[in-house]
Amino acid sequence: MLRSWKTWLLAGVCLGLCGLSFSAGRATALEDSQAPRLYELRVYTTLPGRLEALHARFRNHTAKLFEKHGMRNHEYWVPTDAKLKDNTLIYVVSHKDQATADKSWADFIADPEWKKVQEASEKDGKIVSKVERTYMTLVDYSPRKD
Repeated sequence: MLRSWKTWLLAGVCLGLCGLSFSAGRATALEDSQAPRLYELRVYTTLPGRLEALHARFRNHTAKLFEKHGMRNHEYWVPTDAKLKDNTLIYVVSHKDQATADKSWADFIADPEWKKVQEASEKDGKIVSKVERTYMTLVDYSPRKD
């Protein structure tokens, strides 16, 4: 069943990416149309009762730190499936290329601000039990909205 769920998730995310609108303005849209991006789909599974702590961490800190380290935030979702809705966060970020993605993640993990945020947010216990990621590129027939 998980494999089927992941297949549908990837298909849905890819369809969603087709309609992305970039809120950072026209320059960002032009930059995106001139150079392909490397998209990264991430699925976080939390420990029981910890999804709200993860939302708070992303809302108040993590998304900003991603941008600081060169990752572009796109969409964030929670599933509606009863088995996943209380412990799953799904999101997409993008990077210039794989080397940039690797550097961005290394810099993010080493950032003293992130370490403080992580420690403070986990004062009541660990939040995330599992992280899955898939790197993706747009296909040539994928519609673009600039």
